[in-house]
Amino acid sequence: MQKIGIGYENYREFIEKNLYYVDKTMLIRDVVEKGGKVTLFTRPRRFGKTLALSMLRTFFEFEVDSDGKVTDKSRYFEGKEIMNAPKEILSMMGQYPAINLSLKSAKQDDFISSFKKLRESIISEYKRHSYLWTDEKLPENDRENLRRLTIVGEDSVFDDEKGCRAEIARYSTSIKLLCEALKSFHGKNVLIFIDEYDVPLENAYYEGFYGKMVGFMRSLFESCLKTNDALEFAVITGCLRISKESIFTGMNNLTINSIRAGGFDEAFGFTATETMKMLKDYGVEANAPEVKRWYDGYVFGETEIYNPWSITRYVYGVVIENRKFPEPYWSNTSSNQIIRDMIASADDNMREELNLLIGGGTIEKQVHEDITYEDIGESEDNLWNFLYLTGYMKKVSERIENRRILIRMKIPNEEILCIYENQIRTWFETRIKKTDQSPLIAAILNGDAGEMENYLNRLLEMSISTFDSTESFYHGFLLSMFHEVPDYVAKSNREEGNGRPDIVLYPKRHQDSAIIFELKVRKKFNEMQGGIEEAFRQIRDQRYEEGVLNDGYTGSLAYGICFCKKNCMVKKYIPSV
Repeated sequence: MQKIGIGYENYREFIEKNLYYVDKTMLIRDVVEKGGKVTLFTRPRRFGKTLALSMLRTFFEFEVDSDGKVTDKSRYFEGKEIMNAPKEILSMMGQYPAINLSLKSAKQDDFISSFKKLRESIISEYKRHSYLWTDEKLPENDRENLRRLTIVGEDSVFDDEKGCRAEIARYSTSIKLLCEALKSFHGKNVLIFIDEYDVPLENAYYEGFYGKMVGFMRSLFESCLKTNDALEFAVITGCLRISKESIFTGMNNLTINSIRAGGFDEAFGFTATETMKMLKDYGVEANAPEVKRWYDGYVFGETEIYNPWSITRYVYGVVIENRKFPEPYWSNTSSNQIIRDMIASADDNMREELNLLIGGGTIEKQVHEDITYEDIGESEDNLWNFLYLTGYMKKVSERIENRRILIRMKIPNEEILCIYENQIRTWFETRIKKTDQSPLIAAILNGDAGEMENYLNRLLEMSISTFDSTESFYHGFLLSMFHEVPDYVAKSNREEGNGRPDIVLYPKRHQDSAIIFELKVRKKFNEMQGGIEEAFRQIRDQRYEEGVLNDGYTGSLAYGICFCKKNCMVKKYIPSV
């Protein structure tokens, strides 16, 4: 049984360590036959973009080992689908100098710190090609210019505006300079691979220096991708298609392949066939329905796609860690900031749409693929487009109306539903904690069920999702507030009498009364009174009040509470009922 490569993103390691690899090597042929001079692939995070670039570079890059011998690349592709490609494609193996740049390290708090990280990535790639300035094949002046760009000066260069601009300008054209040197040295045009191109922009948007980062990225990309005669072709990956007016200004050589576009449907993510094969290879094919419900649901072009990171983690969890249940693996790899922001700023219309989506429904929105991060907050349509393009929504269907393309979308699967629900719960609990709870506390202690009901209904009205099928939401909703009752300790599902009441407020002084709460949930409003009566019967039959008195408390008070969507009914329990 092959080792499952959790955390591996280097194609060579998959081959050298004999890790389980889902064969995506036909992307090599497709990039040559279908790609442009510059091809941008936008896919959600953790869908294999970094591994794909590593595979492309392994195939195409001309390399010489430590003994001066040209590296034979065919050993990395033995038995792979690409070896059945036309001879013209196979003849390109190991033929091109290449530049590989990852921009994922640019997540920093300010522009200068982010720029320094980008500079480090550029310098690292320069050093990978250090033979350029140690071999006398290039003129001494060219070699010295290259060498100088690997030397980082004092941070004082950033202390004045002129010095800062000069340092940024040095590196804004550095990739083009390296590209020209590689062509001069090898006599062949150069390939450029750029991974996570939009990470610096997304980070800059949230940290407040988007304009500065756009300026640097525009200069960097224009020099190496637009006005570069030494370029053979480039492949770029990211999560979001950024507007040409921001960093791809005037780049007529750019081909963009988003999740809506065809031609590369199966290049990223796992197809249904690939997923089922992996499950079978590890003896867990019986779990296929569960896997589909949790991790399927994406559509790239016209092809059904599973989340590859989640599938890999799921199989590893079941086979290696002996986990029994699926988990939201993909949601644990990111902050999900966009979902938090959306929920916090949602108006009534968006709340209703979220309610509909969480209940399994669909919404229809116009497609806006060519947006910037700054556009996200300008309209609800832009936000929904961002969620769709980055994997938080899936396409169900699309149509055209009045020259507008409209997409009907929904939440893809159980894993993504977990993200929405968890973020909503977190937001709601935070909102509750900021609410003045003194009226509720007074009503509880005074036995005023009517005021309790009014207070709780006002809070529930603020909620986004009804969660009307889960008692756990309402249970957590109450428990989070009851922890704030002074001189009482809230306990959940603790044994009392012959059973376990949902929540009990135990007084710190035994001369005060313990307070019991029994919760019920109903799907229809006209069933709520019946829920209250059931709660009362449970309090009576399970002898909850007798249980707390036996604990040494001198008195007790009990409430039945029934929830239905955003409504609740509260009644004080009277033993004679």
